Amino acid sequence: MDSRHDGGRRAGHRLALVMAGMMVVAGAFALGGCASAGAPPISTADVAVGLESYHLGAGDRVRVTVFNEPTLTGEYNITPGGALAFPLIGVVAAGGRTIDAVQQELTAKLAEGYVNDPRVSVEVLNYRPFYILGEVNRPGEYSYASGMTVEQAIARAGGFTYRANEKTVFLRRQTGKAESAVSLRSAQVAVLPGDTIRIGERYF
Repeated sequence: MDSRHDGGRRAGHRLALVMAGMMVVAGAFALGGCASAGAPPISTADVAVGLESYHLGAGDRVRVTVFNEPTLTGEYNITPGGALAFPLIGVVAAGGRTIDAVQQELTAKLAEGYVNDPRVSVEVLNYRPFYILGEVNRPGEYSYASGMTVEQAIARAGGFTYRANEKTVFLRRQTGKAESAVSLRSAQVAVLPGDTIRIGERYF
């Protein structure tokens, strides 16, 4: 009786281990390969990121206003090298910098004998595009709209395909080299210009 009882307990223990292993594997597949790819979950700070911390880059078009200086006020493109060519002062490095930083540099350089007490304002007219790949109906490059979320980006690309993992997507900021796993069950995630969104396949 005791040996049969011990054997039953050992068999039950083995079954529990097998079931636990299956749940771990299933969870990894449910994330669309997140575990095998080693993609870390996106941080709370990254979820909340917005255009207030936006860094300019190639493809952005900005309007620079120098008050009371109509000949200097105009629209300028950020070149592939990240430069902004401005009258009088020449080339200003803009790529990878915030709008405030570029605005301050323009103000400081114009004050160096070009304009008395310059007041400069910089605003983005057209942002560079974002990209969405994988299991959406129309993958490709799309124009950016301020305040866009991952869900809105997916809708713009025609929604999920029938194979798509609708619970987790992968997001790579243009400022980063690695993509991060993003749960669509959590808070809405902001899309920024230049981002790449990848939709993986579901496995069951």
